[in-house]
Amino acid sequence: MLKGHVFKYGANVDTDVIIPARYLNVSETAELARHCMEDIDRDFIQRVRFGDIIVAETNFGCGSSREHAPLAIKGAGVAAVVAQSFARIFFRNAINIGLPLLESTEAVEATEAGDELEIDLAAGKIRNITKGQQFAAKPYPSFMNELIAAGGLVEYTKLRLAQGAVKPLA
Repeated sequence: MLKGHVFKYGANVDTDVIIPARYLNVSETAELARHCMEDIDRDFIQRVRFGDIIVAETNFGCGSSREHAPLAIKGAGVAAVVAQSFARIFFRNAINIGLPLLESTEAVEATEAGDELEIDLAAGKIRNITKGQQFAAKPYPSFMNELIAAGGLVEYTKLRLAQGAVKPLA
């Protein structure tokens, strides 16, 4: 179960405002996190707390295919992003690094900055605690919940190798 306060943004939040291109020479997650959202929300990194949730309108993560954007968000302590829709490559990159994303038009429309949300990934439920409302999102299949819980694709693969569930490539 994820629980946090909302930072709300509009449509077409692109990867250049999630993590500006001037920081693309950085690969350390903590350093990327220090600059997360600074071109769209200058005070974001001072206000965000571990477990908070980003809510946005349509096409979140559009722009370049850099993995730096979801890394910066996750590194800043954001537990999940809820949007009406996501750019396809951003969605894949986020899942690969273990950042949960949920699509729910109703939740986005009914949620305001500062609201407190609770998210059940397995059930695909988003509850706005502040307003006493509940919304549906498409739940993740169990293997994707495991992948996210492990911290992303690389960590999930390491875990599966250690369990003997998969064999290393020869």
